[in-house]
Amino acid sequence: MQPPQPRPEDYSLKETTPCLGGFMAAGDKRTSTYDLVEQMPYLYVRAVKAKDLRAKDGSGSCDPSVEIKLGNYRCTTRQFEKNTNPEWNQIFAFPKECIQSSYIEITVKDKDDIIGRVIFDLSEVPKRVPPDSPLAPEWYRLEGRKEGRVGELMLAVWMGSQADEAFPEAWHADAATVPSDGLASIRSKVYLTPKLWYLRVNVIEAQDLVPSDKCRYPEVYVKATLGNQSLRTRISASKSVNPMWNEDLMFVAAEPFEEHLILSVEDRIAPNKDEVLGKACIPLQNVDRRPDHRPVHSRWCNLEKHIAGDGEQKKKDVKFSSRIHLRISLDGGYHVLDESAHYSSDLRATEKQLWKPSIGVLELGILNAQGLLAMKTKDGNGTTDSYCVAKYGHKWVRTRTIIDSFSPKWNEQYTWDVYDPCTVITVGVFDNCHLQGEKSKGNKDSRIGKVRIRLSTLESGRVYTHSYPLIILLPTGVKKMGEVQLAVRFTCYSLVNMMQLYSQPLLPKMHYVYPLSVTQLDVLRLQATHMVSTKLSRAEPPLTKEVVEYMLDVDSHMWSMRKSKANFFRIMKVSTPLVGAAQWFDKICEWKNPLTTVLIHLLFIILVTFPELILPTVSLYMFLIGVWFYRWRPRQPPHMDTRLSHAETSNPDEFDEEFDTFPTSRAHDVVRMRYDRLRSIAGRVQTVVGDLATQGSAATGFHLLPSTSSGGYRRKRTACCETVPCQVTSECFPALATALHGWNLKCADNFSSRIVIFRCMLI
Repeated sequence: MQPPQPRPEDYSLKETTPCLGGFMAAGDKRTSTYDLVEQMPYLYVRAVKAKDLRAKDGSGSCDPSVEIKLGNYRCTTRQFEKNTNPEWNQIFAFPKECIQSSYIEITVKDKDDIIGRVIFDLSEVPKRVPPDSPLAPEWYRLEGRKEGRVGELMLAVWMGSQADEAFPEAWHADAATVPSDGLASIRSKVYLTPKLWYLRVNVIEAQDLVPSDKCRYPEVYVKATLGNQSLRTRISASKSVNPMWNEDLMFVAAEPFEEHLILSVEDRIAPNKDEVLGKACIPLQNVDRRPDHRPVHSRWCNLEKHIAGDGEQKKKDVKFSSRIHLRISLDGGYHVLDESAHYSSDLRATEKQLWKPSIGVLELGILNAQGLLAMKTKDGNGTTDSYCVAKYGHKWVRTRTIIDSFSPKWNEQYTWDVYDPCTVITVGVFDNCHLQGEKSKGNKDSRIGKVRIRLSTLESGRVYTHSYPLIILLPTGVKKMGEVQLAVRFTCYSLVNMMQLYSQPLLPKMHYVYPLSVTQLDVLRLQATHMVSTKLSRAEPPLTKEVVEYMLDVDSHMWSMRKSKANFFRIMKVSTPLVGAAQWFDKICEWKNPLTTVLIHLLFIILVTFPELILPTVSLYMFLIGVWFYRWRPRQPPHMDTRLSHAETSNPDEFDEEFDTFPTSRAHDVVRMRYDRLRSIAGRVQTVVGDLATQGSAATGFHLLPSTSSGGYRRKRTACCETVPCQVTSECFPALATALHGWNLKCADNFSSRIVIFRCMLI
């Protein structure tokens, strides 16, 4: 009997029907901004302060703290030393669904001794629903074990929900095991990324340099440093004391501009040995801001003499007249890319004057997760302390961490302004590894998975409630870590304004008027992501570097065999309609279907006779195609397809290569094997490109044939183009001939051979 086959993972998107809206009780619907999440009732207790506390031993001094007891829950405020009028101002939240008592007991203690207590009946606790103002705290007399005045306690007790302003700052009952220094890492927060600028430094020339060795021609270059970014110009070709460069250097700068631009003019006096001829420090606050492509005014900056040494020698006044000619600007007409261009959430220019009004609002409700896997071990058992991070534009949000739960419920709602529908919101789920405060320093939050939703696929005003699978790629293969349930609504203010955006370029105008190279964009994007991660890691609670890099896809540019396969098949799928149209046209030319050919010729004659009908005919044809395919339109947002991404079909060695570090950390024989495999693939690509070049030149009557003398290619004019494919295939391109034989196609079939060229990569 064969062992049962493991069930394949379900990676599909599932539509759900959660109970959304502001319901506090059955039949009691209130107005609430949290209409995309399920309402979660909480009992809030705010311990503000106490006065005139009396110590049990009669010494007149006590070390007070407040203990709150509710059924099985017990929590305590911080303790003051020798203070009879302490102020705590701490808030505690207890989920109503877990309350197993009809009363709540609040006790003031002097270390382990009870000073007095206050008891509340839960049925008498008032309800508060925003936008009502917060409940005002009141003084309550403490009841001691003995008669007499023992002090008063200021409290506020009310029933609320997660929409309450106290929710983010409250100490939650499920976090009883978290130490006080780890509480900050479990709270929900909103983060704003810094405003990023492209800093352009155009180094023009320098004058009156003073090299140490005047008997040689100086080899001078300029080194520019901004924070951890460092770039340099080429060595000046003039090789004189008045060198010229006229070269641009690009940096990423973040507001507020705390770092200065350091320019250093250096002379290459020997291999790996440079001499500093002068330095200049330029504060970025004084740099001109350029909103368009018009150049800014250049400036001359004096160079300070660089003196090696310490103490008094460094303070000497040195007469030095060298200077450097620069043109520096903060280019606000660009959008600083800090995420992949395919999944960008913001396309606005840096300069705020170039922003257009928002076209709508995006609302996200992070409901819950189901079936999460254990991410770590605690007390011998697997556990997960999960939280969500959502990013759109400059605004990042982080939900509360749910302690020790494989089915956490967050039910938190957030809102963003939308300026372009061709953008993507990213939601990631992580396991919190910083709950122990100082003891957990150095730990990294584990990735559970992430979800991307493209706004252009959403209907305006419709609420989408789906359960998204959390899929993560591991060195062992693709794995489903659970599911996260989200509610999304995109509301457009004006359909006309949104349609107008589709007629405009995706990026700001500067990207097309004064474009940056691909290499520049890659380097600048890495610098931008580093600045964003540094900024967010300094917040409280911090968004750690690994979280920011995972959300921004920092390693997306690394080589991957799986991604290469997926991209190739995507190109093939995109080209399929074009190939189909070419086949249809080929059949018309060969009169495969006489009726269709006659009708097409009649249409052609009509359009030649009446050219004013060309545009209406094309528009009518496109309209009819849209109407025909309307019934097959997608009903839900697209999600990750593991088959399209080849995440399920790749072998373990390809996954190991994808997760390898750069430079590689694998053994030499493994690297050699992968290099040989890459050479083999590159050889096939080279063959296909050569076949494409030959077939392309065949259309013009010229063909590249192998040269018998040098093994290269020679150019030959042929009289009959019909015999060329057979000659080219059999003599010049054996790989193509093998492909033709494998696909059972005729060598003389000129059109079919062109199609097979695109499939040669699969062999």
